[in-house]
Amino acid sequence: MPINKNAIIRYQVLDKCFSDFRHRYYIEDLIKACSEAIYEYTGKGGVSRRQIFDDITFMESSQGWSIPLERLKDGKRTYYRYENPDYSINKRELTDEELNQLRTTIMTLSRYRGLPSSEWLEEVITNLECRFGLKANSRNLIDFEQNKDLKGLEHLSRVIDATINHQCLKIQYHSYRDVHKEWIIHPYYIKQYNNRWFLFGLNDEFETLSNIALDRIVSIKELETSFKENQTIDFNSYFDNVIGVTIPKDNIPIDVVLRFDEQRYPYIVSKPLHRTQRIIDEMNHIISIHVCPNKELESLIFSFGPQVEVVSPIALREQIKRKIEENLKKYFPVQKGRTEG
Repeated sequence: MPINKNAIIRYQVLDKCFSDFRHRYYIEDLIKACSEAIYEYTGKGGVSRRQIFDDITFMESSQGWSIPLERLKDGKRTYYRYENPDYSINKRELTDEELNQLRTTIMTLSRYRGLPSSEWLEEVITNLECRFGLKANSRNLIDFEQNKDLKGLEHLSRVIDATINHQCLKIQYHSYRDVHKEWIIHPYYIKQYNNRWFLFGLNDEFETLSNIALDRIVSIKELETSFKENQTIDFNSYFDNVIGVTIPKDNIPIDVVLRFDEQRYPYIVSKPLHRTQRIIDEMNHIISIHVCPNKELESLIFSFGPQVEVVSPIALREQIKRKIEENLKKYFPVQKGRTEG
């Protein structure tokens, strides 16, 4: 039974309320408890009366958990609780469908065993296998693109912990320009792009958001410094206007129009470059994306080689053209002093 995240939160809250015999939970109390829990997890609140009644109906059904729920009168009002205070939807056995879903999850997670700083994952997988008597298929049936030798993976676990626990980090950083820096970072968000991991956080030195590649980190130290909360950036939409992780200062998206050759075009249609991609001219294999030009966009364009042409904007077309000309000079150098006979 596919269930969205908010529904799972509501079912867990209702389950807790129904098994609490110390309090009487009327419909208004159930609405309030669910709204507060969803707000805590998602930052968005609000649950309707109708939604709670629908949730109760589902939980009582055979498609749900067939919960033994009582409706007890208190004057003109009604409160809800289980027939047995020891009952919980979390104590029942898993269905065959849930067991299959869990088995698939274990198999998927098992692909990441052996990566640096993944001891916690090993513990999670082992606990799941032992608790439910499930074992991932010994043969690898799923493969993800990964680079076990990628630098910086040894920092990933500590960066994740610091981000979750709102703990400041002192980071020694070595840029590609061979410049060593030391910053105090308030970690907010972690993102993977093109097999690399990036940390986004407030940089004390600049009082702005910094983008730090984990493979350029030399060392990390956890600090007891007071953590500055993220009050301005919604990372759920922060990267909507770009390809990759580099956000231009103006961050104003424009239409980028690209023409692909006949061989590449079907792949671009089946795997869009960006969520804003739309077909402009199917016959001539022209598409557009609405993004902010950045270095990742340029790298993506160059990755297609002669199979793509930038139609517009002119500024981006000229920039790509100049870089192609510069690159050609490496293969066809101008020989000084040579004249045609």
